[in-house]
Amino acid sequence: MGNIRILLLLVLVLFSALVASVGGYGYEGRKREREEESEQKTQGEIFFLLRHLHEVVKTDAGTMRLVKGGYRRGTFLHSPMHIGFISMEPNSLFIPQYLDSDLVLFVHHGEARVGHIYRDELAERKLKHGDVYTIPAGSAFYLENRVENQRLRIICSIDITSESMGWNAFQSFFVGGGPASILAGFDHTTLSTALNVSTSELSTFLTRQTSGPIVHLSGSHHTNIWSKFLAQEPHQRLAHLKRIVNFEEEASAKEEQSTWSLRKILFTLLNREDTIKRVNHKAPSTYNLYNRKPDFKNDYGWSKKLDESDYSPLKQSGNGVYLVNLSPGSLMAPHVNPTAIEYGIVLKGTGRVQIVYPNGTLAMNARVQEGDVFWVPRYFPFCQVASMNGSFEFFGFTTSARRNHPQFLVGKNSLMQSLRGPEFAAAFGIGEKRLKRIANAQREQVILPSSSSDSPLRMNGGFY
Repeated sequence: MGNIRILLLLVLVLFSALVASVGGYGYEGRKREREEESEQKTQGEIFFLLRHLHEVVKTDAGTMRLVKGGYRRGTFLHSPMHIGFISMEPNSLFIPQYLDSDLVLFVHHGEARVGHIYRDELAERKLKHGDVYTIPAGSAFYLENRVENQRLRIICSIDITSESMGWNAFQSFFVGGGPASILAGFDHTTLSTALNVSTSELSTFLTRQTSGPIVHLSGSHHTNIWSKFLAQEPHQRLAHLKRIVNFEEEASAKEEQSTWSLRKILFTLLNREDTIKRVNHKAPSTYNLYNRKPDFKNDYGWSKKLDESDYSPLKQSGNGVYLVNLSPGSLMAPHVNPTAIEYGIVLKGTGRVQIVYPNGTLAMNARVQEGDVFWVPRYFPFCQVASMNGSFEFFGFTTSARRNHPQFLVGKNSLMQSLRGPEFAAAFGIGEKRLKRIANAQREQVILPSSSSDSPLRMNGGFY
């Protein structure tokens, strides 16, 4: 009897040790899984959420901030676009410049006037809330906010092309003022001779504008060279222009072949009344996204997309534009972009963006709010989910001006419906009847209704 008791005691001790060991491993395993999930979430947000704003321009009259694309170290991920946010105070000017990258403008708030070189002529367009407009690389342009008591806010895409001076930057060339006019780089003796002015007058001309790239045109702030230009009589402006034109003609024998002309942009800026009427009819018009009818709409939201077939200037930049509005709790069905990288900027509300890696693991499940920028690599599955406390609106760019034809993975118009058959059922290891029942459970398409209250997708609910 004593031996049996000892044996039972040993068995009990061993069993207790085994339970403790398994429990310990279970706890450590769960802890390790939580740490891995947390690390995965952090890495995903670092890769796909572009929250680090770089201030590239800051003056009393306005700012320009940038979230940068580029290569991600240690990965195959490449984001070939910067997203810019321009904010301008009332009665201000973003002085004439040209970029080494294509530019697509979207007016988020306010009104603007843009002037730029088009086919070696200068044209102006008025931009209002919701307008899209394109500026080709190498085309000199300027932006004005002439509206009193209203700040101008513009979202823009800036392509990182092989011709750009760096994968992680773009370069502005300022025609006048700003950090430095491109004229200032010429030898002053040569420049004064070409302009037929003294070196002292030349020095005043090149150093008068010191307020930066975005300047006030009038008001309580000090008057600068641009407001003086606009205030001159036409014959005075023209006389000043001729001195500059003489230099340009002597300094460049290839002006006729150039994509932009200093003479043209200054001529219009100083004497615009005679020029704009003559050239405006040639330049592209604007396109207003808010006036466009939805390409898709149901009870749960709508989406609009703009490509080169709708707006031909997008062909130059090679970019598309889109706008989506999701009602509270609804979601854009999981889908894949087979032809383009997608960038999104949250305009209103809050929601979540989920992105999946090619190996079927969750790359990111991040909460986003107004001002956040995210990007999704080509071929990566993803979806957007609106929070329950309001509608969720986001605008964005794609890296293809052609029709994208997204492939939806779930919903009435999805791959699950198209591929339904014995092969697809075998891939999941289930019968055809069960696959059919699952595939037909969702009767909506593209934008899907709110999830159930116990779903993990359900959630409670700057730029410039």
